Amino acid sequence: MRATWRWVHSDLRTHRGEALFAVLASAGVIASLLLSAALLSYAVNPWQRVFNQSQGAHVWIHGRDGGDGFDPQALAPLASLDEVAALSGPFETAAATLETGGTRAGVVLRAAGTRPPDTARPLLTTGHWLAPGAPRDQIVLERTLARTLWAEPGETVTVTLTGRHGPTTRTLYVSGLAETAEPRYRAGRSDGIGWILPDTLDRLAPATTGQTAGLRLKDPDDTDYTVQRAVTLLGAERIDQVTKWQQAKADIGGDDRLLGQIFAAFGLAALLAAAVAGAGAVRARIRGQAGDIAVLKAVGFTPGQVVRGFLLQHLGFAVAGAGLGTAATLACGRWIPGRIGDAVALWPRMPGHRAAVVGVPVAAVLLIAAATALAAWRAGRVPPVPAARSAHLAARPLSALGRRALGLRLSPVLVLGWRSAFTAPGRGRALGSTARLALPLALITVALVAWTTLGQFRTDPARVGRAAALTVRTEQPPAADLAATLRAVPGVADAVPGAEFVALVPGQTGTLTLRGLGTRTAPHPHTVVEGRAPEGPDEAVAGQGLLDLLGVRVGEWVRMTVEGRPQILHLVGRSIEPDHGGRVVSTTLDTLRDGAPGLRPAFHALVLRPDADPREVAAAVAAAVPVPVEVRGTADPADGGDAPRGVLAALVAVLALIALVELLTLIGTGVRDRVRDLLALRAIGLTPRQIGAVVVTSAALTTLAAALLGASAGAVAGRLLVDAEAAATGLGAGVARLPAPAALTALVLTVTAAGALASLTPAVRTARRRLVDSAGETM
Repeated sequence: MRATWRWVHSDLRTHRGEALFAVLASAGVIASLLLSAALLSYAVNPWQRVFNQSQGAHVWIHGRDGGDGFDPQALAPLASLDEVAALSGPFETAAATLETGGTRAGVVLRAAGTRPPDTARPLLTTGHWLAPGAPRDQIVLERTLARTLWAEPGETVTVTLTGRHGPTTRTLYVSGLAETAEPRYRAGRSDGIGWILPDTLDRLAPATTGQTAGLRLKDPDDTDYTVQRAVTLLGAERIDQVTKWQQAKADIGGDDRLLGQIFAAFGLAALLAAAVAGAGAVRARIRGQAGDIAVLKAVGFTPGQVVRGFLLQHLGFAVAGAGLGTAATLACGRWIPGRIGDAVALWPRMPGHRAAVVGVPVAAVLLIAAATALAAWRAGRVPPVPAARSAHLAARPLSALGRRALGLRLSPVLVLGWRSAFTAPGRGRALGSTARLALPLALITVALVAWTTLGQFRTDPARVGRAAALTVRTEQPPAADLAATLRAVPGVADAVPGAEFVALVPGQTGTLTLRGLGTRTAPHPHTVVEGRAPEGPDEAVAGQGLLDLLGVRVGEWVRMTVEGRPQILHLVGRSIEPDHGGRVVSTTLDTLRDGAPGLRPAFHALVLRPDADPREVAAAVAAAVPVPVEVRGTADPADGGDAPRGVLAALVAVLALIALVELLTLIGTGVRDRVRDLLALRAIGLTPRQIGAVVVTSAALTTLAAALLGASAGAVAGRLLVDAEAAATGLGAGVARLPAPAALTALVLTVTAAGALASLTPAVRTARRRLVDSAGETM
């Protein structure tokens, strides 16, 4: 064992550069994987992120309005409970309606000071908090409420509430937008939140005000017990509603489970690619030391000692790199500008932090150790006679195709570079290296497919079932000429009448949504990806979620009950349905009127022209229609898509680093395996510049082949993966979109150029070598 340690120490002193590169490469890959894990946790746990950053409350207690509500003084004993860590409030509240540009939404106005509360603190995303002494009354809007109203900081909204002397209407200046860990605004289900100064609430003079308070608990598991104590202390008759943290978490982060699975699969694939690249580097280094191994065998080293030596050495590199990468990420990651730094700073308080910090480096080290063991076992089988390998042919004669190419006066550099890359001896190892390089490039292409698919939710919403950008509803039954009035509004391409009902299916406990959209003569532009659109009586299209719920396929008949009357529909197609988990069946209004002749449209879906601004069209609709209308924008399926795209960008950076490590290994191995051939070419008359050009050409062609293979495989795998995720969520397969050909071409050319640039230094070194055949080259 002592001899093994002495040899390891001597080898490290002799190859310091290679040892440093191995450690730094491992550290870079581990650090990149940990940063990706932090961003993954940041993206797929939006509620947990906001809750931790804002020191959110686990329980919100909403009192009744006026004298029926609880006494704020009664909160003192509640705050002193052992289970309560902090109290937020109490805050005065008032129910109101906000309106801007024809769009209205319910809001709970909450009085707050000029400094946000320490517990349950609203997180400003844009703008500023409420400022004292401002010339205009200010309001800070919850982000989803502001998106519904198309309100931005610096704009105004109209607030209406019941005052002491009747309805009161005022104009409020939007000073900022904020995120909160409370349930988001949902039209018709839950009101949004707007924070205003207490004097502003007094000036609005509401008839009655309520009280609300938040409790932050020491242990979230004590939520139910604390709620019972709170109801007992305050009085059940004085409490209007209690909101628990589980409700907010389900509301904000309920659709992120499958997204998390996708990113977790990406992370595991990146980890595997990193281990494959590291193992390839280890095998290349061991092959490069074949001569040294033979000498060790000749002086008495046993195969077991050689295996142990390489295992100790490369396992030490992996452990040192993993420790360095982990320490650097935890110590310095929070100082990285932008979203990555924020994610690392918040990461210790996110679920799964400890498991990721320990599991990612350990998994990488174990995978590298397994690959190193195989390479070390091969090193133990190296014969102790250096001349043994020189008895084999180092090259094959030039092929007939190569001779013909030279006869056609093609550049010898190109012909010899092609031969070195694809037809020379050892091409089996070269093909393996090409496949290893293609793996991270394929994963990069998959990430680009996911990136492009997320982008189309905003750039081309019609492809994902969002042909209508706005929905118009009237307080009174719509006039017969409302559709014509809406079509005359500038920017409106079509106004499709529609109605929506909750339907029941025999034998199912869940409900589904039945929609009547358009007529047979003026149909709604459904996004049909299987079958066809409804044309005749009783024909309909359904979302993937409904097909899965009922266990039916396109072409079958389904029976349901709508408001007590039976409805039988023939499913002639599958459409992309981003609402209600895809549990939606859509037919025409004519079909619904067959069973309910007096049915009138409940809303109109507006399909806009490509260059129309939804906000401007909404304001124009409110001005054009003579009766009060409510104009709402359709929900954005890509809401919050910036964080997932940030994770994808980080994963691309990780995979690019892994690809670079594999590329350097591939080039170094190729040059070393071909050094005798290159020296022979110089002996027969090639200039040093031509020899260097052969090395660069060979590296560029090999990289080009890997890039083409990776891009092709990644495009196919990316489409399958994204469509599978969409089908699992109920949205339905058919939403995946490949990157533009220009983007894939740019990826292939960039990788090829990187391969050519990375080979310049080895090419120069090879061109300057002397015409000798050393023992190391023989081996």
